[in-house]
Parts: sequence; structure tokens; C-alpha cells
Amino acid sequence: MILIYLSKLKRRCLGWKRTDDLSDADCKYGLYFRDGKRKVDYILVYHYKKSSAGRTLTRRVHHNDSGARSAKQDQPLPGKGVQLEMGESEPHVDYHEDDKRFRREEYEGNLVEAGLELERDEDTKIHGIGFVKIHAPWNVLCREAEFLKLKMPTKKMYQINQTHGLLKKINSVIQKITEPIQPKVAEHKPQTVKRLSYPFSREKEISRKNNKVRLSNLKIINNYYVFIFQGITSLLANGVYSAAYPLHDLSPCFSVLQLLCEEWASYGVFYKYQPIDLVRKYFGEKIGLYFAWLGVYTQMLIPASIVGIIVFLYGCATVDENIPSMEMCDQRNNITMCPLCDRTCSYWKMSSACATARASHLFDNPATVFFSVFMALWAATFMEHWKRKQMRLNYRWDLTGFEEEEDHPRAEYEAKVLEKSLRKEHKHKETDKEKLTWKDRFPAYLTNFVGIIFMVGLTFAIVFGVIIYRISTAAALAISSTPSGRSSVRVTVTATAVIINLVVIIILDEVYGCIARWLTQIEVPKTDKNFEERLIFKAFLLKFVNAYTPIFYVAFFKGRFVGRPGDYVYIFHSFRMEECAPGGCLMELCIQLSIIMLGKQLIQNNLFEIGIPKMKKFIRYMKLKRRRSLDHEEHMKKKQRYEVDYNLEPFAGLTPEYMEMIIQFGFVTLFVASFPLAPLFALLNNIIEIRLDAKKFVTELRRPVAVRAKDIGIWYNILRGIGKLAVIINAFVISFTSDFIPRLVYLYMYSENGTMHGFVNHTLSSFNVSDFQAGTAPNDPMDLGYEVQICRYKDYREPPWSENKYDISKDFWAVLAARLAFVIVFQNLVMFMSDFVDWIIPDIPKDISQQIHKEKVLMVEVFMREEQGKLQMLETWKDKDKKKGENCNNHSPRLSRSHSGSLSSCHSYPLDV
Repeated sequence: MILIYLSKLKRRCLGWKRTDDLSDADCKYGLYFRDGKRKVDYILVYHYKKSSAGRTLTRRVHHNDSGARSAKQDQPLPGKGVQLEMGESEPHVDYHEDDKRFRREEYEGNLVEAGLELERDEDTKIHGIGFVKIHAPWNVLCREAEFLKLKMPTKKMYQINQTHGLLKKINSVIQKITEPIQPKVAEHKPQTVKRLSYPFSREKEISRKNNKVRLSNLKIINNYYVFIFQGITSLLANGVYSAAYPLHDLSPCFSVLQLLCEEWASYGVFYKYQPIDLVRKYFGEKIGLYFAWLGVYTQMLIPASIVGIIVFLYGCATVDENIPSMEMCDQRNNITMCPLCDRTCSYWKMSSACATARASHLFDNPATVFFSVFMALWAATFMEHWKRKQMRLNYRWDLTGFEEEEDHPRAEYEAKVLEKSLRKEHKHKETDKEKLTWKDRFPAYLTNFVGIIFMVGLTFAIVFGVIIYRISTAAALAISSTPSGRSSVRVTVTATAVIINLVVIIILDEVYGCIARWLTQIEVPKTDKNFEERLIFKAFLLKFVNAYTPIFYVAFFKGRFVGRPGDYVYIFHSFRMEECAPGGCLMELCIQLSIIMLGKQLIQNNLFEIGIPKMKKFIRYMKLKRRRSLDHEEHMKKKQRYEVDYNLEPFAGLTPEYMEMIIQFGFVTLFVASFPLAPLFALLNNIIEIRLDAKKFVTELRRPVAVRAKDIGIWYNILRGIGKLAVIINAFVISFTSDFIPRLVYLYMYSENGTMHGFVNHTLSSFNVSDFQAGTAPNDPMDLGYEVQICRYKDYREPPWSENKYDISKDFWAVLAARLAFVIVFQNLVMFMSDFVDWIIPDIPKDISQQIHKEKVLMVEVFMREEQGKLQMLETWKDKDKKKGENCNNHSPRLSRSHSGSLSSCHSYPLDV
């Protein structure tokens, strides 16, 4: 029977469809106290050591404690731990464990004083692990709901404004079309009426429990624990407790969890919308907002992907009509190029780079300029669309009037302040209310500055090392390769270097995440919000530099400082700087961007988010398999719900999830001019990412504590910053990395017939081979079958027969001026268009603003009626009081001597106000 029960229990998200085969006892298994009535709301887990006699010391009485506790506190917690009798000798316990036990007792006593109910369970099959079950009674829930000003629905209901006319018909058609992709949950259906919500009050009639308005246990309890468990972080860090978490809610009989598994955490429903309201109901607003943002971002990638595919297909359709690539592939031009390296490399024909030139046109064509403008406007539209969606969610989730209260100081901050106060007391100084100043944090700030500079320098050093690898490997392959293999040297070197960059980026991502956390911890931020924002900023800065430095090098630095034949720039007096391919560096930038983006997503998703958890599960399974079958059954027999949840992975926050998507957003927007298919690959990744994260939250992680939030916090500002930076970077990519501007300059200034014929010859300069420096000329000058006197190289310089030979020509300055002018015009024009989109789209939808105004008016009416009712009640009481006084005077004349006493007696009836 136990195995049958467990098989039912483990069918979460594994394809089960029915739950009516589980009994009520099954549903309560491990979810309630031993009385079967009080529900387990929260779990504290701790390690303990058993004595040799098998008894557990659950309470140590301190006879010399000056501050005696109340009798209620001195009683041991209900549970299966055994308290030592008076005659028994106390087992030997080390002082470290004894101190932890005392701190647990003190902390749990404070929880009992706060009104919570606790029950301990140490008779588990997880050796050395004890559990403290916590239940919040109804009066505590009401008290904390009122303190936290949680908005709760009232009896008053009102109609939500509906569209009319043509808009109503359009909406009905859209609803019918999208009906197959809507999740089958009640929370996702469109609402026509809404209950009026108001901060909970125990005194007001509109919020009474007996008026059938139930408090959401999840909503209140989780927020309550955020408030009451401020010290749990330090206790967890010091090992007093090993874990603290709420249970996955499987009652009544898996209803909410089953819906999430079937309609959200399943790859089979990848085409459906997410049940965001159900996610928020189970996990809280903060996690609900993350998945809502991820859904909006993925949805907005659809039009960007379609336009990117069109741009790519345009390049494919016009590649045979591109005159520059046709000239490069034409062998009749017989253009002889200068060697790519000293001595070992020989002269080569430009037509050998035909494939590279044709491939470059797929991404370097006039349509990429349009796509860059489109993506800049897309980013602005996406941000505005998210703000409107966020406002709708705030209205639907009753967060419109929610203001985040000032967080309580972190335990680490209070410890530092206490240490500072003790130092001042020791020096006999006045100790007012202390706080940490910039002088106290200066060593931490200095360490942060030096550490970040060092990490950025380390990233640059690694990129420089990869550059040396590319140069040296290209030279080595050019020496050893056959003539047929030399043509693939550039592709081989580029691919291997990008793979090295990818591996280094993934490794440094994990390292930089740990370093950013350590740097933030030594700063000792005051609140959890400050800690999170500083951690996010440092981690984003380091990971941004780590991910994009190799791409920035290829886009803006490679081939810029090469020099010219006869006067090349050398590294360490041995290695020549890299040159771009004859078709430009844009094709190599596309390769670099695509491999890093796709490889990072595939490895992080498949290895880190799927492979590692599966490996941990497999290791646990192998450990269980090694035990004897009888022990295994006994072990599984008594496993409670909180023991099963303890074996899940702890929730590490949303920062890694957001960071992954923000870096992807940078790949999609920053260098989109070189890779129009980036939105498509991001869309395919996110479709899987949503279901992968959902499955992880439901089945792999402990249930996180729900946190109220009305926005995504600092991530929104980072997104806006990336969107603005993308405009500038794409302007420079189009101007300096692609050949778009040189083509325009040639077409309108130098072309004789108004076409692109002769453009390739115009971009090449001539070099006399007799001007090579000693020891740099090719060892085999007759490799092409004839003697070469003049070779060509890509640059704008004077020919060798000019008076100022090899100096920069006027054409270079004309092209440079055009490039700078394009950057200025493109940047300002696109910025203006983005700001115009931001201005023209209101942040709050019109219907939502009307509903909020209507709700305020209705709330005023409700309270006006309530006040009028109170006044009428008081007037009625006064009339009754007056009539009763008159009756007393008429029927008791003898009491006229003691009139005041009579009135007081007549007025002494009880009033239920």
C-alpha cells in the first residue's frame, strides 16, 4: 500500500490525469499536524545529534538564566522528541551543538509568543534531521493581514467596462481564434465582474470572515513569514537551521498543482498561453511577474523573428545580383592580393574568397539597415507593452495602491552596527543610534573597485590570449597545410577560437556570479532590497563584459590597427595583427555572435538546468538502490510531505533566470545588424525555457516564499539601458563594420555610370613588392606561376607611384566623414523615433485607468453608506436612551431624590457597538 501511495504521489507532472483515486487521508499525508486539523504552513529543518541511549535532548533547562521564560515557553514543543527526566544523566553534547540548540529554543519561543503553533518531529528516516512544523491560527492571519494592509475582496461587486461596436466584434473574433491556445483554467477566463478590494480590517463589516470572504492562506502566510522570520537568514547562515520553506500545497488532492502541471509545466502545451493568475496564486506576485514578463518578451519576439527571416531571405534572393561579390568571384579580374602572413604565406587570388563574399551579402545588405531601425523601435515598443501589461496585472492582482514598505535591516548589518556601538562604548564615547557610514564601508568599496577592475582586466587578458592563439595558429596552419587546405585556414581558426571563447565565457559566468555575491556581502547593505540591487548590478556588469568583449573586438577592433604591407603592426615583435576577410569582418562577427549565443543557450539549458539536476537525481537513486530492499521500503514508508520537499533543491532566487534572459536580450538587440536571425533563435529557446523553468519550479525546487511586488525592479532599468545602447552600437556596426557606407560613397561620388561596377577595385590599394621589409617577403613568390610586381590590399592609400606613396588618401577621409555623419543621423533619428513611441503609447491603458477611478468612487460610496448607517444607529440608540430615561422618571418618582443614581442605573444596559 505504501508503494502504491508513493506511486500516486510521484505522478506529479508525469502524465497523471485523475486524482479522485486518492483518499482524504492521502491528501493529508504530511500536510497537517498530528491532530489532522491544523495545517502545516511552514517548515524549519535542523541537524541534531542523537545520544548513545537513543534519546534526543529536545530542551535544555538553564537554571542560571536570569531572564526566566513564561511557563508556556518552558514546555517542550509537541512532538516525538523525548525530554530528559530529573533522574537521568544529561548526555555529552559539544558546546557548539549546545549553543545551536539554545538558539533554536530561543527563536522558537519567540515564534510561540507571536501566536504561532509549533510541533517538532525528530522521528524521521532522514538520519540526524529534525523538523519543526509551524501553523498560523486564524487570529494571527487576520492580525498580520491587517498589519500588512493586504487587499482583500469585499461583498461589493461591479461590472468591468466592456468594449462596444466594432472593437467588441474584433475581440470576439480574436477570442475564438485564440481559444485553442488558452489554458484550461478558470483564472484565465475573461472577467465581466470584479469584487471591490480594500485593505483587510478586522473591524469593518466588508472584510469579515463570517461574510464568506475568505483570506487566502498562501497570500497571507507567506507574506507573514517574510515579516516574522527576519532573523531566519542569519540562523540559516550560522547553521542553526539547515532549511526553511513552505510546503508544496497538495490539498485538496493536488488541485492547484495538477492544473499547473497539466497546463503550464508540460512541454506538450508549449503553444499555449501561461496561466499567469494561477502561477501568481501558487508562487506569489514576484515569481508571477517574472513569468508574465518572460511570456510578453517571447510573444514580442514573434514579429521580430518574422522580419528577421524576411531580411535573411532578401539577402539570399539578391546574392546573385550583388555586383561587388560578382566582381570578387570573377576570375577574369585576375586581382593578386598581398600575403596574409610573413614569409610562409604567398600571394593569392581574390577570387579564392568568393564563398566568403557571397555569404557576407546574406547579412550585409541594405535590408539590415532597415532591420536595425525596426529592432530599435521594437525594443521601445516592447518596453511600453510590458509597462501596460504590468499595469493590467497590478489592477487584476489588487496591487494598484501597493507601496513597498521599508525593509527591515539585515542581520549582518545589525551585527556590524552592534560591533561599532561596542567599540564606541569601549572608548567611552556617546552612543546614539548608530549606522554604517561611507567611512565604515570604505575598505569594502575599495575592494569592490579593485576586484571589478581586476575581473574586467582578466576578461580582456583572456580575449587577448585568444587573439594570440588565432594569429599563431593561422601562421602554423599556413606553414603545414597543403595548398588546398590553406583556403580553409581562416574558417578553422575562427571556429576553434569562438569555441574557446564560448567555454571561457560559460566558466567565467559561474565564477563572476560567486565573486559578485562575495563583493556585495562585504559591503554589508542595510536591507535585502539594497543587497539584491547591488548584487544584480555587479553580476550584470561582470557578465556583460564577459559575454560581449570577444564580440566587441571582432566588430570594432579587428583589422583596424593592421598597418600596411611593408609596415605592419606586430605583437611581441613576432605576430602580425589580424586582418579582416576581403568581404569585411561582418561575416566573422555573425559567426562569433551565433556560436556564442546558441552555444550559451544550449549548454546552460541542457547542461546546467536539465543535466545537473538529472545527475543529482541519478546519484540519489543509486544510493537508495545500494540499500537492502527491506530498508528501502521502511525508509519510504514513513516519508512525510516535508521530508520529500526537503530532498528538493532550494530556491536560489530569480536573479539567474533574469540574468540569462537579459544577456539574451543583448544578443538580440545590440548586434542585430550582423545577425538578423538572432530573434528567431531566441524565440525557439524561450519557448523551451518557459516550460523548463515551470517544470523546475513545480517539481525540482522547494516551494519559494511568496513575495509581493508590483514591478520587476532594477531589471526594467537595465533593459532600457540595453535598448538605448543598442541604437548606438548598431549605428557603429553599420558604419564601421559593414561596407554599407563605402558603397554609398562610391555610388554617389565616384561611380562613373551610377552603378556599383568598379567598387571592389576602388577599395583596394596597390603595393610594390620591392618595398617589403627584409625577411618579410614570401619564400615562394612564384606560387601563382608568374612573378608578382604589384599586389593589392584593402585600404584607402596612395599608390606606390605617387609622390606621397602609401599615405592615407582623400577617399579615406571622405568615407570616414560619411561614416561619422551616418552615426550621428542614425542615432538621433532612431532615438527620436523610440522616444516618440514611448510618448505616444500611454503607460496605463485607458480602460484600466477608468476602472481604477471607478473603484475609488465605489469605495467612497461604500464608506459613505457605512458612515450613514453608523449615524442612524447612534441616533436610534439615543432615542431609545431618551425614552427609557423618561420611563424611569414617570414610573419611579421616589427616586427623584437620587436622580443621578437612577439615571445611571437606567442607562446601564449593554451596547454592542
